[in-house]
Amino acid sequence: MFGIIRPCKHRLSERLQASWLAHLCGLCLALRDDHGQLARTATNYDGLIISVLVEAQAAREDASWRRTAGPCPLRGMRTASVARGEGARLAAAVSLALASVKIRDHVEDRDGVFGRRPVAVGARAVTRRWDRQSAGSASTVGFDTGVLLEAASRQGELERSLPPGGSVLLVTEPTETATSAAFAHTAVLAGRPGNAAPLAEAGRLFGRLAHLLDAAEDQAADAAGGAWNPLTATGTGRAEAERLCRDAVHGIRLALREVELTDRALVHLLLAHETERAVERVFGPAAHAAACQTRNAGPAAAGSAHPATGGHPHTAAGEHPHDAPPRQAPPGQDPGRTPLPPWVPQGPGFTPIGAKPPRPRNLLAGCAVWALMACTCQLLCCEHDDPFSRERREGWCQRHDCDCADCCDPCNCCNGCDGCDGCGCCDGCDCCDCSC
Repeated sequence: MFGIIRPCKHRLSERLQASWLAHLCGLCLALRDDHGQLARTATNYDGLIISVLVEAQAAREDASWRRTAGPCPLRGMRTASVARGEGARLAAAVSLALASVKIRDHVEDRDGVFGRRPVAVGARAVTRRWDRQSAGSASTVGFDTGVLLEAASRQGELERSLPPGGSVLLVTEPTETATSAAFAHTAVLAGRPGNAAPLAEAGRLFGRLAHLLDAAEDQAADAAGGAWNPLTATGTGRAEAERLCRDAVHGIRLALREVELTDRALVHLLLAHETERAVERVFGPAAHAAACQTRNAGPAAAGSAHPATGGHPHTAAGEHPHDAPPRQAPPGQDPGRTPLPPWVPQGPGFTPIGAKPPRPRNLLAGCAVWALMACTCQLLCCEHDDPFSRERREGWCQRHDCDCADCCDPCNCCNGCDGCDGCGCCDGCDCCDCSC
């Protein structure tokens, strides 16, 4: 997976999380069906925005936008409702073309294993195949991926001919052009030609944002490896790059106001809020965490029995609930267990009342179960029983899919129903889909 849009499940309502996964799985399966199993490695978070935009603009008169997919190891061998149709196919074609461009850049820069000749030869063959496949599948939905490939070829020419001290926006122009064309074509597929212009503007700014964030993330590594970086080459400071990124986020929000959508919630979340979080992830958190803490301690949260603590019974005044120290358990008691009544015997020699702990597997059986779970991706992608101790554990992806220190409850963050994240750019809970 790659991309700048990485929504955390702790910030998504149940409906939006299901919709997000439906588009992610729909993109993956569209890549498989149209281009083969290897193409599924091109699944990326940013590409599925194309599918989201098409469905959000279309009139939903039936269930034709969804289908039930079979069991998948990445879902813990469960079935799921996934996105289908022209939106998923366009997203697959765009994702495959972008992945081809990304691999070609790695080969030209000789990054890591791509610096080895056998790997580079194989990678070039894959990119040529993906270019043909993406062009063929995109043509079936009326989109010309030549715009993407031509922009990628101009990218190299611009980088080589860029004068010293030139504007960094000259470097981002090809990416802006490519994403603008892809965003605008979603209006054509959805039968909303009036949305083409504002979506083209939103796509142009999204391309600029993605290019600048990628350059800012890689700047230190590029400097250490001697690779070309647009920020370094143009002398653009981190502060100026951050300003350009935040201006792009603001411009995307303004463009989305002019887009006519049948369901705005997921589009607004991804393009208006997750873009801002991407900027904070690269350049450092802005005032979001402080604002959440202030709002949680303000009048909207003061309706509880503990007004001095901002509505949370176990925190000091001005302290965020997630930052509160854990309550100390009595001596001899497991902090993770519910406190036992005083009449229950406790201490050394006494076994706490409850379910009998599962019997651990021996080394041979544990290794066999571990291998089976690893081959079916259960260790990575879903909650599972530990192969050895049988204790319930979260998957690696669940533990590392976000920076949970920055997560907060949506209803606390948007002050109930007074506005989504306090940004003033949406219609409260109808837009942010919080469950309050």
